[in-house]
Amino acid sequence: MNCYHAFMIILETGSFTKAAEKLGYTQSAVSQMVRSLEEELDTTLLLRSRIGIALTPDGEELLPYIRRLANSHRELMEKQKEMRGLQSGIIRIGAFSSVSCHWLPGLMKNFKNQYPSVVFELHQGEYTSIAKLVKDGSVDFGFVNPHAVSNLNTIALKHDEMLAVLPYNHALNACEQVSLADLANEPFILLDEGQLCEPLEYFKQHNLQPNIQYRVHDDYTIMSMIEKGLGISILPELILNRINYNILTKKISPAIVRTIGIAFKDFKALPIASRYFINFLVKQYGDIIDKRLT
Repeated sequence: MNCYHAFMIILETGSFTKAAEKLGYTQSAVSQMVRSLEEELDTTLLLRSRIGIALTPDGEELLPYIRRLANSHRELMEKQKEMRGLQSGIIRIGAFSSVSCHWLPGLMKNFKNQYPSVVFELHQGEYTSIAKLVKDGSVDFGFVNPHAVSNLNTIALKHDEMLAVLPYNHALNACEQVSLADLANEPFILLDEGQLCEPLEYFKQHNLQPNIQYRVHDDYTIMSMIEKGLGISILPELILNRINYNILTKKISPAIVRTIGIAFKDFKALPIASRYFINFLVKQYGDIIDKRLT
């Protein structure tokens, strides 16, 4: 067992006991790994107390380097598997909620029909945090709006229209479509997706300023708030396909469309399982993408 990987699992779980359970080791073995790492680095990395664990100042400073070593070791093991062919492997993906709930499960199921031993590891986030996970190596690739990230390779996969979401008894109920001007003066609940927000970009293009009353990171929380009459929002159609909230959805004129794609650092350097999965995505969604992958 790589001590750098064990260290990261301890931080992830917040407990030596939980880390040992996840890794399939005894707690004393995991503790010994940390002691060996601390001896190697000639410092103390973790402090234990009754309320859990915490990084020391040295631990905070060394964490990015330990994370990179843990990820590099994983890539080495994946390369070893690649040399034997794709029989197994872990595909680590960053995704936002509408993709992870309503699109990705079907893709994973179809892929596992071909490669049943492959394991998926999902990390939730929004455009900005997902890009950071890709850059620091915590995930192999992430679903993003390609326009929201920089210094990464991107592939556009899917267009997703965004709809106005209103309380069921709203005055705009009778309208077949609504305009941005109709929505601008309403109490607005903003879905915070990081540095890029598609609705705000469209409002800006039309010289309109929405009346933002709330900023929320979760689509389902927003729908619950709308159901209670706290305001209106603009959400992606993908998340609105299967909902149990007493709310209305309306098309917007002009239409607001976001692009869903993937971001990664270097395709050739990705683990073989992730390269296979990306190629699987490209074959299925070739209508708006550049298929040139090597």
